[in-house]
Amino acid sequence: MANRAIFLDRDGTMAIDVPYCSRPEDFELFPNTARAIKLLNEHDYKVIVITNQSGVARGYFTEDTLGRIHQKMLGKLAEEGARIDGIYYCPHHPNDNCECRKPKPKMVMQAVSEHDIDLKQSFMVGDKPLDIQLGKNVGCRTVLIPANTGETEVEPGSPDYTASDLLQAALWIINQK
Repeated sequence: MANRAIFLDRDGTMAIDVPYCSRPEDFELFPNTARAIKLLNEHDYKVIVITNQSGVARGYFTEDTLGRIHQKMLGKLAEEGARIDGIYYCPHHPNDNCECRKPKPKMVMQAVSEHDIDLKQSFMVGDKPLDIQLGKNVGCRTVLIPANTGETEVEPGSPDYTASDLLQAALWIINQK
């Protein structure tokens, strides 16, 4: 049987959006992130991070540094009993016209293949219109968290749900059929 998944944007959804965060010490999760992810883990959702990281192509940080930031994130989550099942990132510049940059589906489809995911039973959660568009592009339900960034450009009714933070999103998700 295929797995259900939560595809999470990183910056502005799970963590404070530090523009082109280039140092692990500057990376900080929002207060309820670990609690929300642990709740999703307990309800048998695969939790997959899907993130655009053009700072690599722009020369602001290396993929090695990005890996260290992700290791810090995984460590902080593990301290609170939360688990990420996969991290997929696009290192390209927005002008590169690559196939992986959100809202294109390549990162999600790679996760689907590697984790045996049923998109109809899955959700994309993010803070920007492109996260919602990605969810729509791959056929999963969507949750917008505009409170973290003040994002208001999404048309009303576009996401399936709008939450104030990741914990509220997780609580809504686990109550869906």
